Amino acid sequence: MPELPEVETVRRGLDPHLAGARLVRVVARRPDLRFPLPDGFVQRLTGARVGSLARRAKYILAPLDRGDTLIIHLGMTGRFTIETGGEATAPGDFALAAPADPKHAHVVFETDAGTTITYFDARRFGYMDLIDTATLDAHPRFRDMGPEPLGPDFDVDRLARAFAGRRQGAKTLLLDQRVVAGLGNIYVCEALHRARVSPLKPAAEIGPRKRAALVAAIRDVLAAAIAAGGSTLRDFASADGVMGYFQHDFAVYGREGEACPTPRCRGIILRTVQAGRSTFHCPVCQT
Repeated sequence: MPELPEVETVRRGLDPHLAGARLVRVVARRPDLRFPLPDGFVQRLTGARVGSLARRAKYILAPLDRGDTLIIHLGMTGRFTIETGGEATAPGDFALAAPADPKHAHVVFETDAGTTITYFDARRFGYMDLIDTATLDAHPRFRDMGPEPLGPDFDVDRLARAFAGRRQGAKTLLLDQRVVAGLGNIYVCEALHRARVSPLKPAAEIGPRKRAALVAAIRDVLAAAIAAGGSTLRDFASADGVMGYFQHDFAVYGREGEACPTPRCRGIILRTVQAGRSTFHCPVCQT
């Protein structure tokens, strides 16, 4: 599933084409994605002007001048193409991927600038909704979310409070969206390795120096992934239908049995399973 950097990359790719644009035509080629589309979906979007796109956790938020916000979750295989003058635009520096399959083109947005933005979703695990902008923060999808990991509210004090008295491993807590919003399996593994924190160690036993290193590592690994355009996952594509390449820089994720890349560390990357998810870590330098 796309993680925060992938979603942010898609948001940045879409924003220049949607922010300030009016939607002159909207086509929904089916009544549902993962969930049914909201009542009046096409009518409520057609003619609306879009504000600047935002992101909350793994959701893309497109505010409309009619008082609603279009929320988009990419699910496992959700992706966009952007066509202007018959050619796809590139929002970042990516490696090429296969073109989207037209039979999975479920929602189409046409703007007053002549741009066509198409949402594809082969497995239909993604979804879209329209929510009253004034009540967005209180909506069930958002009201219990923790702070954004790249925002000012996520800091060492916040992490200390979240870890206090907890016997769960640090990785388990970091994946809890109530602790911090938008973190996923890949980048938590990478951040824990960068901070030299074991994913298995009870959170309450992680001291202040390691907590500070972990906050910095989370910020650094996400920023690096966003700058690289996100990770190259099999089913993820950026807004123009091509893939990012941050996976080439993964230190531990997917590297079971390989030597730890930490200088002078002789550890071998292990894979364990926590709450049904693969955890990759070095048992030597991550303590």
